[in-house]
Amino acid sequence: MTKNSKTALIVGASRGLGLGLVQELISRGWNVIATERKNDPKSALRIYANQKNDNLRIEQVDINEADSIHNLQKNLVDTKLDILFVNAGIANDPSETAGQTSTEEFHRVMVTNALSPLKVIEALDELVTETGSIGVMSSGLGSVSDNTYGSYEIYRASKAALNTLMRSYAARKGGQRSLFAISPGWVKTDMGGPEATLDVKTSTSGIIDTILSNQSPGMRFLDYQNQTVNW
Repeated sequence: MTKNSKTALIVGASRGLGLGLVQELISRGWNVIATERKNDPKSALRIYANQKNDNLRIEQVDINEADSIHNLQKNLVDTKLDILFVNAGIANDPSETAGQTSTEEFHRVMVTNALSPLKVIEALDELVTETGSIGVMSSGLGSVSDNTYGSYEIYRASKAALNTLMRSYAARKGGQRSLFAISPGWVKTDMGGPEATLDVKTSTSGIIDTILSNQSPGMRFLDYQNQTVNW
């Protein structure tokens, strides 16, 4: 990796928004460590890495597996991060209500979208510089006060839980770091679908601009246009 350059870790970068964040940071001269859940030589991340330069390093982590997080921690023990951003997450059937969703599905979504990102952050936060940034990919659907029309009930709940856990983390360990829950907008990805209104480049360039323009202590819930989102 390039010396004397800032370094970011993007957790969950095999495709979509995570890969977009990697590409955006690389284009700005950053060193980037990108993670994928499994070693897939045909993943979009691997294809991009094969075309690119020495600024990109790929690691593996399954955020739902404690041993996997611990292995990532060991692999990065001598690394200093300016940005730690957890993008990894999943969706479920948006039409399912709480009453229709199985306990197993609720557990799967809540653990992956809320609990596991904080486990990653707590395991790796000592790698982040004292004035660095830590963020998670939230969603406008995670706003409790803006939920006036329902739908996406379990996904909404998972992102609201993620926001709450981030606020608890900020109160407990925030220090001088800038902390973020970011809403990327409705983006054309496998999760967002083809009818979404934003392309990945627009969203991810806005996310990086938002993070870099808010380099002061505190917890913020912002969108990709640097606008405050209601908790």
